[in-house]
Amino acid sequence: MRRNGGFTLIEVLVALMIFSLTAVVMGAAYLNVLNSYEVAQRSNENDGDVDFARSLLLTISDLPTAQSGSEFDDGDRHVKWTADIETTNTTDLFTVTFTCVITDPKAPNKTVTESFMLVRPTWSDPTERSTLRSNAASRIALFQGKQAQ
Repeated sequence: MRRNGGFTLIEVLVALMIFSLTAVVMGAAYLNVLNSYEVAQRSNENDGDVDFARSLLLTISDLPTAQSGSEFDDGDRHVKWTADIETTNTTDLFTVTFTCVITDPKAPNKTVTESFMLVRPTWSDPTERSTLRSNAASRIALFQGKQAQ
C-alpha cells in the first residue's frame, strides 16, 4: 500500500493539543506580567507618599512636633506618619524610627517603617548638648594624651 503525503488525524490532534497547552501557558505568563506591573505601579505611588512624609519630618525644627507626626491625603489615599526619636551619645545626633501608614480604599493598608540617624541641632536640649560636648572634649584630650585618666 502506498501512503499519501498528508497527516493522520492523531498527528493533527497531538499538534493541536501542544498548541493549546502552549497558548494556556503563554496566556498565564502574560497575566502575571500585567499583575506585576500593577503591583509595581502601586508600590511606586506608595514610595512617593513615604518620601513626601519623610520630607515633612525633615522640615520640622521642633522635637515634640516631629515626634507627634502628621497626616495628609493624597487623592484617595490617607497617609499618617509618626517618628520615634531618641538621643544618642553624640551631640545633635538622633536615632529616628519613622513609621508611615498608608490607607488606600483600593488596596490593603501598607505600613512602612524606616530607621535612620539624623543630625538636628534644633532638637537638642541645650543642657544635654553642653554635657555631651564636654564629655567629647575630655575623651579627645585623653586620646591625645593631654589629660591623665
